[in-house]
Amino acid sequence: MLSVINLNVGYGQSRVIHDLSFKLGSEEVLAIMGRNGMGKTTLLKSLIGILPSRSGSIQLDDREIAHLQSHERVRGGIAFVPQGRLIFPALSVTENILTGARGPVPQSVWDETYALFPILREMRHRKGGNLSGGQQQQLAIARALVSDPKVLVLDEPTEGIQPSIIKDIARALKEIRKLRKLAIIVSEQVVSFMMEVCDRAFVIDRGRFVHEAPREHLDANQIRALLSV
Repeated sequence: MLSVINLNVGYGQSRVIHDLSFKLGSEEVLAIMGRNGMGKTTLLKSLIGILPSRSGSIQLDDREIAHLQSHERVRGGIAFVPQGRLIFPALSVTENILTGARGPVPQSVWDETYALFPILREMRHRKGGNLSGGQQQQLAIARALVSDPKVLVLDEPTEGIQPSIIKDIARALKEIRKLRKLAIIVSEQVVSFMMEVCDRAFVIDRGRFVHEAPREHLDANQIRALLSV
């Protein structure tokens, strides 16, 4: 579904991502683990087009997209849930969700969204700024899903969220993959969440992948040791 080859990304004179390559299978959940400042967010922003890549290839469903603007990549099938959620606090829950739509939203999509996140149905008329952090995270995911993506990209979705809500988000992501049959990339630092949702994981350090393993071969203690270096 997504192929990244020899990707290089940086800020000014500084290069942050160094010749990264990976492939994301259809309906696969891929976790990118790493400490703060190691390149997770930079990598994801380059995939969605917020940061231009200096060189390398990004192919979505066999189509080269590295030259495309962010809105063109969204139209092509990538949706992004940013770190910190970045919902619109003055808009209602319903209005926030609609900001992610590319046209009229069918009733079936509303029904599916509220089935995934029942709290959003209850609070659909409430201002986004009045929701808790966990509720805002669910709202941000719902907003991304109404664009009907092929690949859902999430940047640290558990940041600042209480453990009970983290479990709800893990459940929702697995259900989203099952219902929508899409692929998911998630950057994360919470090892237990990663072990719950992913099919495969990379650890990134200083812009390079230093470890990769499928879920059945992942060692939580080894991952924690790499994240603490």
